[in-house]
Amino acid sequence: MNKWVLPLCWTAVLLDGFDLVVLGTVIPVLLQEKLLTTASASAVSTAGLFGMMIGALIIGTITDVIGRRKVMIFAVAAFSVFTLACAFAHDATTFGVLRFLAGVGLGGCLPTAIALVNEARPQQGGRATTLIMTGYHVGAVITALLGIVLIPQLGWRALFVAGALPALVLIPLMVKHLPETAVRKAPALEAVGSLFKPGLRKATVAFWAASFMGLLLVYGLNTWLPQIMRSAGYDLGAALGLLLTLNIGAVIGLLIAGAVADRVGIRPAAIGWFAGAVVFLALLSIKLPGVTIYAAVLLAGCFVFSAQVLVYAYAGRVYEENRATGIGWAAGIGRLGAISGPLLGGALLSAGLAYPWGFYAFAVIAALGATAVGAIGLKAKSVVASSG
Repeated sequence: MNKWVLPLCWTAVLLDGFDLVVLGTVIPVLLQEKLLTTASASAVSTAGLFGMMIGALIIGTITDVIGRRKVMIFAVAAFSVFTLACAFAHDATTFGVLRFLAGVGLGGCLPTAIALVNEARPQQGGRATTLIMTGYHVGAVITALLGIVLIPQLGWRALFVAGALPALVLIPLMVKHLPETAVRKAPALEAVGSLFKPGLRKATVAFWAASFMGLLLVYGLNTWLPQIMRSAGYDLGAALGLLLTLNIGAVIGLLIAGAVADRVGIRPAAIGWFAGAVVFLALLSIKLPGVTIYAAVLLAGCFVFSAQVLVYAYAGRVYEENRATGIGWAAGIGRLGAISGPLLGGALLSAGLAYPWGFYAFAVIAALGATAVGAIGLKAKSVVASSG
């Protein structure tokens, strides 16, 4: 195994974690400065997620055709350039367009990175995917911390400058050290069609449904948790602290989930993690005192985010022939859930219902995610066995 694959892919996924949290971190300030309204904040969030959906669907497929290395370098460069440009946006429309373009680049990072590490560590299954995805939430934690430090001193624009800086080191290292993989001679449409060959059709639809539910939770919570908690009576510092706590819980959950999945199987682990998310999301509907609210948010983070990552790990195990295409389309269709989450949160906030009803809604969605993973069923297990 090339020793550079894991750290380089981990760092690329860290950028995805930055993007996950950055909008939720700056929205309270943008609303206060009247650069955005609640409605335009939802529109900006949706634009970025549409970009990520397009990037995951198109770039995730192309990487199975032209190779991983070129795609990864392009994706990181595009995301970083347009993220830097966001720091200079002065109206909602420009901000939304730049978020869309950054999303297209970033959308290709995740399926390409997961495919690379699965190919580098083919025997480790869930552990390889959950390990790389800790970068996702380390990035989210760092972004929440940067928001607490930078926004009061330098303003929200500094956060987008900080998000672009890692590319100055990451891209040269990728050019020098990231290996190229064998490419398919088959066209991209054939790679997509392979997801629906006999034995995979039902699994593909179920993966898409599970990814939709998982990403709805991930983006709904990370976009609106600070504002929901402010509506519940917490001040901005506490609300951002809870967002930080949520993503610390995510890292802890990933470290545990990978080991559990390798021991009991990815499918039962994913179902169990979605079920845990149901419990702790419902618990957040109660206004808990003092440190108790932080403990509940930490545990919610442990289960919510790892559940989605286990969906990716399961897809990486099933789609061995066109791994990046399978993961890319699961992630891409799942972005519709990522779009729906912020829209749902925005609608509930606008109606004055976000607390506590938002957490009840998120708990129901987690239950549907567990159902979708269960629907993948034994057929997908036979595919795994026959392809290994």
